[in-house]
Order: sequence, then structure tokens, then C-alpha cells
Amino acid sequence: MKHLIRKLAATTVMGVAGAAFATGVWAADFVAKIGHLESAQQSRHVHLEKVAKLVNERTDGAVEFQLFPQGQLGQQREMTEGVQLGTLEATVAPAAFLGGFNPAVSIMDIPFLLPDNDETAQKIRGGAFGEALCDSFNSRGVTCIGLWPNGKKNFTSSKPLASLEDFAGQKFRVMDSNILIEQFNSLGASAIALPFGELYTALQTGVVDGEENPLDTIQRMKFYEVQKHLVLSDHGAMEDVILFNPAWWASLPEEHQKTIVDAFNEVIPELITHKAEAVAAALEEIKASGIDIREMSDDEKAAFRDKMYPAARAAYIERAGEEGEKLIAIYEKEYEAAGAQ
Repeated sequence: MKHLIRKLAATTVMGVAGAAFATGVWAADFVAKIGHLESAQQSRHVHLEKVAKLVNERTDGAVEFQLFPQGQLGQQREMTEGVQLGTLEATVAPAAFLGGFNPAVSIMDIPFLLPDNDETAQKIRGGAFGEALCDSFNSRGVTCIGLWPNGKKNFTSSKPLASLEDFAGQKFRVMDSNILIEQFNSLGASAIALPFGELYTALQTGVVDGEENPLDTIQRMKFYEVQKHLVLSDHGAMEDVILFNPAWWASLPEEHQKTIVDAFNEVIPELITHKAEAVAAALEEIKASGIDIREMSDDEKAAFRDKMYPAARAAYIERAGEEGEKLIAIYEKEYEAAGAQ
């Protein structure tokens, strides 16, 4: 009789446990809130959802990611500081927003840093360069586990951009970065750092002639309404940095850490495809506006890189110092080894 009671009790416990797991009530051993700035429809969030599903499945429910898009947990600076302090477990942040926190990451501001070929770019992103860039965050109190591609920037202007020489004398809006300012100075243009929210009006009123942004941003913000020319240059890499709180990350078993890193890497090809589809749809809408659009040739891109890279490189090293010099050396070795030159 006692044996039967024990068996019934065990069966009841297993039934409750099974029901809890099936309804999602069963608590995970490790829960990470992950904040970011993009909307739930954009590539970053769509693929964070895929990563969350893969990680949960492959850890048998032990690790759960709770996603908070569109700045629900604050602006990027607040989220980065939250990860540093441990009030937030993770954030996926644009590298361009992290330069004040970690000057080394401003290497991503250098134009034509990553080649057009996705596989070649991934060799650099996922190789020794990406690892060294991630390592630079260790001394800043966060753990970087990888980089994610998030599109590339293109040029627009109210004035012609038919050749490299056409850039001379024009005024372009940039984010507040000496590297981006020097990239335009190298072309004989000038750059003005303006808040993003003021850009449409600045283009409309002629405070600046042009700007640089990914095509989906140009489409979403309607910049093409106040611009006459668009050059498909893909000159500026928009990379995301995946940051975790060090204490939370260290609390994970090594096999869970590997599962998470592998999942983020695994979805990169899908992420690139999703972003490319969004960019293609944006380009169709921009084309319908009647704006002048042309695509840079490979030879033209090489000529622009020859002009822009050295000046931006020097500005970066001036900003990042010895740490920047070491990272540039690793990058240039990887760039050459990947067959990008």
C-alpha cells in the first residue's frame, strides 16, 4: 500500500511538472532580459527571437531570453550601463553608439572596412579581428560574445554625386565622430555633426547638402523626399555588438555559453538575407519617388577607399591610441588574408 501511495505521489508530481513545462510556467534556470532599439519587425529583433527559441530548445528550457525591443528599457547608453551594472543581462547595440563607452569599437566607423562579399565579410567579423574587438570590451565591464551585421550606409545629396570629385565642397551630416568627419574631409567635403532627429529639416532647409544612412533608414525617415541623388555605395558597415553582463555570463555552464554563441552565429546568414530583403523593398519605394540613383562600380569603390580609408584610419588611431593601433593591425592582416585586397 505504501509503495502504491509513493507511486501515485510521484505520478502526480510528474504530471504537474509536465503541465507546467507545456504551459511555459516551468521556470528557467537562467533568465536574461535583452534590450535593444529596433522595432519588433526589424531584422535585429526577428533574429533575436530565433536565437531565443534555439537557445531555449537546445538547453532544454534551462536558458530563457526575454526580449525588449524599441528602447523599452531605455536609450542605448542606459541599456549599456545597465548591462555593466547588472540591472540588465544583455543588449544588442549598434557599434556606432558605443564609441564613447569603448573608443576601440569606433574602428567600425572607418569607411569600406568590410568587403561587399558576405562570406568574406563574415571571415573578418567572425575571425581574429572580431575576437579582438570583442576582447576590448572586457576592460569596460561587459562581455562581448560576437558581432552581428545590420546593413551598410549609402550617400545621398541634393547636389550631384556622379563622381568622386562631386563630393568636394558639399556639406554632409554625420554622427558625432571625428572618424566620419575625416572621411568626408578626405573627399574635399565638410561634415557637420547633427542629432538624427534634426536631419530631415536640415536637409530640407539646406543646412546640409547630404547624409549617409542605410537604405531602409533613408526610406523609413523619408530622406529621399528632400534629396535628389542617391549613390549605392555600401561604404559604411553597420555592425551590432552582442553584450552580456559578465557575472550573468560567468554563472552559465560552459555548454550553455557555447550554445548561445553558436545560436547567434548560426542565424547570421538568415539575418543577412532578411536585411537584404528589407533594403530591396526600401530601394523600390525610393525609386518610385523619381530620385536619381546610381550604383558605384567596384573600381569606383576602390578609388573611394584609397582616398577615405587612410584619413579615417589616422583619426581612429588618434582616438583609440595604442589599443586602436593593435586592433587595426589585426584587422588589416585579416582583411588581406580573407582575400579582400
